[in-house]
Amino acid sequence: MGLAWQQGPLAPHSIGRFLTPDPLPERLLFAERLRRRMRVRFAGEWIAESEDVVLLHEPGRYPVAYFPLGDVGTGVLEPTEPTTHHRELGTTAWYRVHGRDRKTARAAWRHTELPDHAKEFEGRVAFAWRAMDAFYEEDERILGHAADAYHRIDIRDSSRTLEVHDGDRVVASTRRPVVLYESGFAPRWYVRRDDIDEEALIPVEGQTFCPYKGLADYYEIGGIQGAAWSYRHAYPEVSRVDDLVSFEPDKVAVHLDGVRLELEPGQTVIPHGADRGLDVDEVEKP
Repeated sequence: MGLAWQQGPLAPHSIGRFLTPDPLPERLLFAERLRRRMRVRFAGEWIAESEDVVLLHEPGRYPVAYFPLGDVGTGVLEPTEPTTHHRELGTTAWYRVHGRDRKTARAAWRHTELPDHAKEFEGRVAFAWRAMDAFYEEDERILGHAADAYHRIDIRDSSRTLEVHDGDRVVASTRRPVVLYESGFAPRWYVRRDDIDEEALIPVEGQTFCPYKGLADYYEIGGIQGAAWSYRHAYPEVSRVDDLVSFEPDKVAVHLDGVRLELEPGQTVIPHGADRGLDVDEVEKP
């Protein structure tokens, strides 16, 4: 979820509300120091490195990292036209980014006429995530978007009864499901493979990418595409769901303690702009 996207407190479709007598502004932006060293790699070289990165949390967007211009390499940024206008932060100037043997248009931007209440971004530039080779915190690559301190995952063992049905066929039955609680999402229930009729799972082509869990593989059940998924090689931080299977409750019948689950509002991941799209291509980059 994070602070400002999916169903976070500053997102357009938050699941909670601020207890104030008067309505808040339609959009609230939040700026915060990252307090981690962050680096950007482009065309095989480091083009930016800073311990003074500021994150922008903007409603409906992933967090964006802004670097001081003084921490960007010489000759990296070439101003281009035209400018655009950000509804809260004013005029936005765009840059062509230069590397040793490559240059990419509109690969970085800076807000040049900031209002007084947003001076944290004075003299700072952001790089389009998809246009760069990679972003790093210290020596570890960060995938998908700048790390969001407000996104949390908790995994718990359970003794509740979970059953999955495709018509009269029992696809899964367990009294030891694993539940994954992720900020901004309804709980997701995972089942060990020895509690599943695996002949009911037909692997399908295509994967999706989560920056917190890894690559997800998908399955067809009873002719329904994407009815189940599994992180076959989940990241170490979520290893408790490694190679377990979860089922989409709007595509197959998932019952928890005899009550059928439904897909909750906001459960579907919201697509974002091209500069921060989440897809497998990024994972496969060197």
